[in-house]
This record gives sequence, C-alpha cells and structure tokens, in this order.
Amino acid sequence: MTPKSALAALLLAPSFTYAATVLSSPPELNNKAYVLMDYETGQILAAKNENEKLAPASMTKMMTSFIIEQKLLKGELTEGEQVRMNESAWCRGSSAESCMYVPLNGTATVLEMLRGIIVQSGNDASIAMAEHIAGNEGTFVHIMNEEAKRIGMTNTQFINATGMPAEGHYSTAKDMAILAEHIIHDSSKYYPIYSEKEFTFNGIKQGNRNALLYTDPSVDGLKTGHTNEAGYCLTTSAKRGPMRLISVIFGAPNMNQRAAQTRELLAWGFANFETKSVQRANQVLATSKVWYGKENTVKIGLAENFSVTMPKGKANDIKTQLVVQPKLTAPLKKGQVVGKYVATLDGKVIAEKPLVALEAIEEAGFFARMIDHIKQFFANLF
Repeated sequence: MTPKSALAALLLAPSFTYAATVLSSPPELNNKAYVLMDYETGQILAAKNENEKLAPASMTKMMTSFIIEQKLLKGELTEGEQVRMNESAWCRGSSAESCMYVPLNGTATVLEMLRGIIVQSGNDASIAMAEHIAGNEGTFVHIMNEEAKRIGMTNTQFINATGMPAEGHYSTAKDMAILAEHIIHDSSKYYPIYSEKEFTFNGIKQGNRNALLYTDPSVDGLKTGHTNEAGYCLTTSAKRGPMRLISVIFGAPNMNQRAAQTRELLAWGFANFETKSVQRANQVLATSKVWYGKENTVKIGLAENFSVTMPKGKANDIKTQLVVQPKLTAPLKKGQVVGKYVATLDGKVIAEKPLVALEAIEEAGFFARMIDHIKQFFANLF
C-alpha cells in the first residue's frame, strides 16, 4: 500500500460546504449524481447525491484496468504476455456492447488488452483479462471488490468486470473519484493510456469516447460509461497549472450533456479554488510525553506533505491545530498514528491528516515501567 492510500484508509477528509465563501454557486446539472474532487487533497469541492448507489456502466472498467496495472507494476504480469480470447469472452460484434475485436481463440498481449479496455472500452478484453488473471470472471470480481475496500470505496459492489447491467452492481460518484485518484497516483506509469484518443487492433481503429480529450488539452483521462439503466457517465481528470481536479458524472441524458456538464464543472472548480501547501512532511511539529518508554518524549510530525484546497483569496484565513492522543504509551513504532493535524476555514474543519511518531520508542525495563505506573496512580488522585 502506498503512503497516500494508507493515509487515506486511516483518515478521510471531512465534508465541508463552501457556499458561504465562494463567489459563485456550483453549477446545477441535469444528472443523477456528480462529484468534483481536488486530486492533491482529496477534498470534495462540489457534489450532488455523491453517495447514492448507481449503475456505473463501463466506468467499472477503471477497476479492471487498475488491477491489471498494479499486477504489471508488481511483476505479476508482463506487458508482452499473451492472453487468449476464449469463447466466454469473445465479442460477436453486437451493437449492444463495446468490443476490442480480438478473434476467437486469438491472442493479444497484456498491454494491448489494457489499451483495449481503456481506449476502446472492450468488454471482450475485460473478460479475457479477468479469466487470464483469476481463472474466471467471478473470481476476478472478488479481487475487484477486495481492492475497492482496500482503497476506501465504501459504497461499491461489482458483479462483473465490464459494467454490463447486473442486479447488485453499483458504485457512487464519490467512490469513482477515489478510484480515479488511485489510478493517477498508484498507476502513474500507465496513466498516459487514459489520454490516448484512438487504438487500432486487428485492423480496426476505434476512438476514445471521452469527447473532452479532443477539445480540452488539460483533460488527460479517464473513462466513459453508458447503458440504458445508467445513462451517460464520465469520470474525468484535468490538470491546469499546479492543480488537478477529478470530476464524475452519473446519469447525464446524452453524450453531449455528459461532456458539457463535465466542462462546466471543471471550469467552475478551477475558477473558484486553489490549493495551498500547509505543512511539509517529516518535520518535528511537537514533542509529546510517552509513558513506559526508554525515552520520555516522542517527536511528532506528518508522514506526507499536507495541502489544503480552499476558495481563492482565502489562503491567509486557514488555521491549523495539532490534536495529539492523550497518554501515549510505549512501545511506539516509527510512523504510528498518534493524532491528527487539522485545518479549519471560517470555523469549519476542511481537511485533516494523521500525525505520526517520527521515531520509534522502545518499551522501558520493568522497574522503569513500575515507576511510571506509580506516577500515573498519584497523578490520577489529583
């Protein structure tokens, strides 16, 4: 687990409404749900029905591709490894689904399959990779759901690797934004594939269905989705200057609207917000008393840099506070969470990061521990 994902699992940034401090209100969009998230901080800048469980359609394939990417990075797959197209995965050219069009009993490399999933949204490639990795799609789906839990997708359940309609197959706008954040951060080597506009395989050239890739140079991913049940969906990331935003749209009425709504949401976010570095990692922010340890105090700081996203012009209004757990006791491991670092704006918490021990503290010997027990006993009397 990366430091970013580990910290995200330990402590999620609290929700915060910016309406009182932003010059313009978030856009009103005709869809089922949406989220606008800052990539660097994970803060939700605007949302509607962000935790409503909805059909994600082919945005499901973001988890399929993420698992493939992680296995490539771990050496459990190789880019040139051949993957067979079995009849259970083979696409017969139906207009009801997207296909990469690998021939029946033919093969493609893992990297070609990955492109087929991301760029062409190939159901055949998704199922073929699921079978190649796990033996069958059902077992692969178990891997998908375990990975979703690991990265903090708390309202997601996958039934298949493609996003085809299935009872009990759902996700949320917030969960899809979390998944996009992990793809960008944890799979950075393969993230450029999400911005590729077309891919040709078996003599068939297909274009990426994300219309914003063709019209907005700041957009570099991620994935479209559409079924009759789900409507038109789109998870997008755009980077302008130092700031990257992630938007997720569920259930827009048509293809043009999902692109237009995403464009409007991103424009609003970049116009109204900025990200400020609050505190760098691995700096001593405080020392705290430790009981029963070979050392009496421990140095406390952050395991990673802490940045906060806020309305433009509000950087000087950010206030911070250290909240340390009372009565720390040895042994303490280096990196162990011992509190939190809180940022507030206008009296409301907008972001938090775990405070950690910057050094290990070993447990003291028996007699030293007894002395601390006695000290605590008398301290509690008064």
